[in-house]
Amino acid sequence: MRTLTGVPGLINEEDLATVRERSRIEDVVGSYVTLRPGGGGALVGLCPFHDEKTPSFRVTPARGFYYCFGCNAGGDVIGFVQQINNCSFVEAVEFLADRVGVQLRYTEGGGPRVEPGLRSRILEANRLAADFFAGQLTKPDAVAGRQFLTERGFDRDAAEHFGVGFAPTGGRELAKHLRAHKFSDDELIKASLIREGGWDYFQGRLLWPIRDAGRSVLGFGARRIFDDDRMPAKYINTRETPVYKKSHVLYGLDLARQHIAKKNQVVVVEGYTDVMAAHLAGVDTAVASCGTAFGDDHARLLSRLIGSTDALKGEVIFTFDGDAAGQAAALKVFSGDQHFISQTYVAIEPSGLDPCDLRIQHGDAAVRELIGRREPLYRYVMANTIGGFDLDRVDGRLGALRAAAPLVGSVRDHSLVNGYIHELAKMLGTDVDEVRREVSRAGRRTLPAAQARHREPPAYDEPPPEDDEPQLLGLPMPNPRDRTLEVERGTLRLMVRAPEVFTDAWNGVAVEDFTHPTYAAVFGAILAAGAAQADWPQPVLARLDDASASSVVAALATEPLLRPASPAYAAEYVAKLRLLAVSRSIANLKSKLQRTNPVDDQVRYNRMFAGLLELEQQRRELNDIAAGPAL
Repeated sequence: MRTLTGVPGLINEEDLATVRERSRIEDVVGSYVTLRPGGGGALVGLCPFHDEKTPSFRVTPARGFYYCFGCNAGGDVIGFVQQINNCSFVEAVEFLADRVGVQLRYTEGGGPRVEPGLRSRILEANRLAADFFAGQLTKPDAVAGRQFLTERGFDRDAAEHFGVGFAPTGGRELAKHLRAHKFSDDELIKASLIREGGWDYFQGRLLWPIRDAGRSVLGFGARRIFDDDRMPAKYINTRETPVYKKSHVLYGLDLARQHIAKKNQVVVVEGYTDVMAAHLAGVDTAVASCGTAFGDDHARLLSRLIGSTDALKGEVIFTFDGDAAGQAAALKVFSGDQHFISQTYVAIEPSGLDPCDLRIQHGDAAVRELIGRREPLYRYVMANTIGGFDLDRVDGRLGALRAAAPLVGSVRDHSLVNGYIHELAKMLGTDVDEVRREVSRAGRRTLPAAQARHREPPAYDEPPPEDDEPQLLGLPMPNPRDRTLEVERGTLRLMVRAPEVFTDAWNGVAVEDFTHPTYAAVFGAILAAGAAQADWPQPVLARLDDASASSVVAALATEPLLRPASPAYAAEYVAKLRLLAVSRSIANLKSKLQRTNPVDDQVRYNRMFAGLLELEQQRRELNDIAAGPAL
């Protein structure tokens, strides 16, 4: 269930409903995607979340949902803003509230956090500032900035491609420029574009615009290029603003997003020039954190970017220095590995060069080769962990095994675990069975429940000990073209799109009537939501905490019905669903009867036979109801 929690309070439910009502999904999506009529009241277009040539992206204005049949991305208008802008639920609501002119109230904290329209004003001011800075880079005052770029292998075309700019040394030029566009000093201070007193926030520095996935300018990163710069830090960034939060943004995301979706890969580098060098060298999935270390929020952001594809094929590759600081950074990232749904890797250049210097000294191919030499992050961390023990001593090998075993147990692709157990045993010179037992014990001691939900049981050579706790899994995504599940999906589609044609008890349908666990979860949420409401199926989504189930609801809301909705249509679907459930029960009961000796256990045999007759009667009655037009 998506939370409305934020600081300082919760969004008022009435305001949230108003934002949803006024935010027409076709208008919001249409500002990012060209939509055309697709039949059945739906609109279709090319999906903005993955590359495609044939439209598989569908928007249903009547229900307020979107769904892509190519990458399974789907949801309501708030979910679309979350995904396209890589922001939280609360931030998406506030974005839409500004768009439609709703002043949000919060149930605690004493009023709105940001005055209406301020976010859009800041974004517009940032856009104008980025254009201004880019124009200043060609001026005589910026010769030092141009020289800095040239020395690092970036020509004018590269500067324009990445929007690199220059903040004039005078310290008043930007403020004057933006005031001419009717911005107040108060707005510019809140945007972190000027300081109290009217001085420009950035002065005499080279600047990089930091954009979100939708190419809106959120803030800037600035590098010192003059020795007499009064700011001691080599890099400074925009202060935290209503649109810029350094732990939630990644530089280069606007240029990398489509390539990330296409290649199912993200390369995380450490600086602005490293991003530029990587992209120009052909590593066009590179991004970097802005003014802060890579953290859990960044990991969640990347997971949203590549979360709709095959997680075990996805790659998040980090480029760390090979020194102690790089090792510490790798450990920090590994400690938050549960936030990723893709495999994590590390690419270390033995010479210690970062991607920018590597490109300068050895060319584009060397940067590509650096990424090509990636190794699993766990293996890099494991090698450094083992390196801290004396493996010539028995106690040293035991200590190294106990330190490294949790790393092997946390490998995301468990089909590889057995191989890694053998690899660790070889590294330590220890018996394989001893390593396997320690890995199993470490998994039971340390595996968090939140992490376990995303993992499959380890594929060990031998069965795990009997006291192993079962691991929870995320729900699988059902195949919408699976004919054996056609009636289950069709019944749910009708419930999502036309709940009014069912009785209050959903015509007696039970969760047990659904064989696919995700469809069962969706119907369970429908039951929990109660009677259909005006904003249906929002109450259903609110009761789901599984991504696959939520995506199925979004898909069902956009799929056309095969016939006009009516109570008779619902009755036929329910009859076919119940008929399948009764048929399964009959098959199970017949199997039990065949295995029961009527002489040795006559009472039980007679009871089962009577139950079989009753089920056969139910099947005949359901056949009569279900014998309507083809569904």
